[in-house]
Amino acid sequence: MRCLFAGTPDVAAVSLRALLESEHEVVAALTRPDAPVGRGRTLAPSPVAALAEEAGVEVLKPGSFRDPGLLERLSALQLDVAPVVAYGGLVPAPALTLPKHGWVNLHFSLLPAWRGAAPVQHAIWHGDDITGASTFLLEEGLDTGPVFGTVTEAIRPDDTSGDLLGRLAQAGSGLLVATLDAIAAGRAHPVAQVGDPTYAGKITVEDARIRWDHPAVGVDRQVRACTPAPGAWTTCRGDRLGIGPVRQAPDVEPLPVGRIRVTKREILVGTATVPVRLGSVRPPGKREMPAADWARGVRLTAEDVLS
Repeated sequence: MRCLFAGTPDVAAVSLRALLESEHEVVAALTRPDAPVGRGRTLAPSPVAALAEEAGVEVLKPGSFRDPGLLERLSALQLDVAPVVAYGGLVPAPALTLPKHGWVNLHFSLLPAWRGAAPVQHAIWHGDDITGASTFLLEEGLDTGPVFGTVTEAIRPDDTSGDLLGRLAQAGSGLLVATLDAIAAGRAHPVAQVGDPTYAGKITVEDARIRWDHPAVGVDRQVRACTPAPGAWTTCRGDRLGIGPVRQAPDVEPLPVGRIRVTKREILVGTATVPVRLGSVRPPGKREMPAADWARGVRLTAEDVLS
């Protein structure tokens, strides 16, 4: 089938690569405009744009679907289907009807669970044991369309959102290709979503500020959910401090909320229940480093508090 692939980040590029290696023809890629990256804030193409250009595929980078000529160009492509993975923008009603078989979205949850922008982060943060990926027919509603298929994935106790999303991107790419194969063969029969939906709104930088007054299990989940993005953080001596994944420490004496205990081998922080052991930290203006190295450098004392 003739496909328009819509996607932007690395996890979407995984599916684009799978489609390029399939029997389907990717005639164009729709992605977000070039964005500033790095300390120099140099404009760079999205991972999907870079892969499409490397493969010789036409790349479309509209600011929005209102850009002049975009709908006309999509119509001229005579599309059979438009697979979508983390595009980063809404597809309006006039565009939904352009491909013969519609827009097929790969979403990283088991719908109707965690509709929205951050399904993987919310699954970890809320302590889910199982998640997965779903392919569904895109509608005007937020992730409401009928489902073609799913794959499941266990959430491991030490998974960060980056770890889990990496596995789902690989498994989901196979599901997306299989869904398009079924559509092409006339074997696809999407089924309406069943059950009460939950919603996964975008996690902001402020959301990622660690609440040390929550139980240790909640702190652990919050940090893993926010790793690598937007990045969990706290403050120490008035400076912002990035925090990598932590480990619960039920084997040590409790500490007051946010209070630090420094030993030769570890840094402990108090929560509402048991303390947690810090792994890595990112001081302002510096690279990530082991928490013990940071503590020695700034000469932490028992009076210091994370907040």
